Amino acid sequence: MSRTLSAGQARRIALAAQGLAAPAPEKPVTPRAVRAVAARLGFIQLDSVNVFVRAHYMPLFARLGAHPAALLDNEAWGKRPSLFEYWGHAAVLMPVELQPLFRWKMEQARTSERKSGLAQFGRENRAYIDHVLAEVRRRGPVTGGDFAPDGPREAGWWNWSEGKSALEWLFWAGLITTRTRRGFERVYDLTERVIPAPALNTPTPGVADAKRELVRISAEAMGVATLADLADNFGILQTDARARVQELVEAGVLEEVRVEGWRTPGYLAGGAKLPRKAAGAALLAPFDNLIWRRERTERLFGLRYRIGIYTPAAQREHGYYVYPFLLGERIAARVDLKADRKAGKLLVQAAHLEPGAAEDAVLTPLAEALARAAAWQGLGEVAVAKKGGLATALSRKFN
Repeated sequence: MSRTLSAGQARRIALAAQGLAAPAPEKPVTPRAVRAVAARLGFIQLDSVNVFVRAHYMPLFARLGAHPAALLDNEAWGKRPSLFEYWGHAAVLMPVELQPLFRWKMEQARTSERKSGLAQFGRENRAYIDHVLAEVRRRGPVTGGDFAPDGPREAGWWNWSEGKSALEWLFWAGLITTRTRRGFERVYDLTERVIPAPALNTPTPGVADAKRELVRISAEAMGVATLADLADNFGILQTDARARVQELVEAGVLEEVRVEGWRTPGYLAGGAKLPRKAAGAALLAPFDNLIWRRERTERLFGLRYRIGIYTPAAQREHGYYVYPFLLGERIAARVDLKADRKAGKLLVQAAHLEPGAAEDAVLTPLAEALARAAAWQGLGEVAVAKKGGLATALSRKFN
């Protein structure tokens, strides 16, 4: 390892790689800008929870500013999609150009010998799965409800009948994909009827080549990262990622570095930018690319973050659906947000200042960020509840 990065340098490199080192530009958001952010990040994580706004719209808001939801919807589920859905570290939207890089995972799904879950269902119900695939080919777009035991019924995201399981296996195997969504339920169709021909006709790379490229994309998206970060970003086993990382180091694509406070080596992407300072301000959804991997978030920012929706109410420290607030190169506050659309209000149900952050420095930019978020969602008022150490002072900003 030829050099050492300070903790601050690592943070600024990560923020620059993520497009969060500067404020969102004050100009209309275009489809090209959406595609550029998706390419830069590598993926946008999907999530069904809709308390303020669904999480997959927030990374664009944090980096580009206010935009119609239809912009992302069109890129993901329009007539000529530039994004496709598949399993990365979770359910994500990715540029269609990455689809060939996941064919090894799709092939793995078809031949998996796992003893539980969808793999076992696939082995034990192949004839039925083939029937479902034939029906998709015949009918066109379908949902799990179309294969419910008693015929079509009301759509439901967790409608795990045998038909839904068959569709999910086919999705995992890459034989079908998401055509669109109704509410948040997948509507499936044949992959060849959804993925644009240029991506679909791209030759399938070897498994090692595909994983190496996914590690490289991850490194560019993160700027500097550990082996575990690089492996988990697209759901690659660390044993596989280790070999690919070493190949990239030997090729000069990655540089192994020491990072202050990190217990394991970091890998710096070639061409990663190190800004002199970070000047962005952004509300981050729980699954934003910068913070979804909690170990990395704690390593970079000293922030231990756990989403409250899985925690009993009495044990929640900061709230139900909490957005960390990025200010400069630190996480300065946390706010628990909810949209009351009937009343036209953005509810700040709790507001907490992070240790070491100066209240006077945080209040104005946080209030401005909340006002922008409310306006983006068509909410005319921000209402701050008196919960959390920052709440009283923050509420005065909206009186």
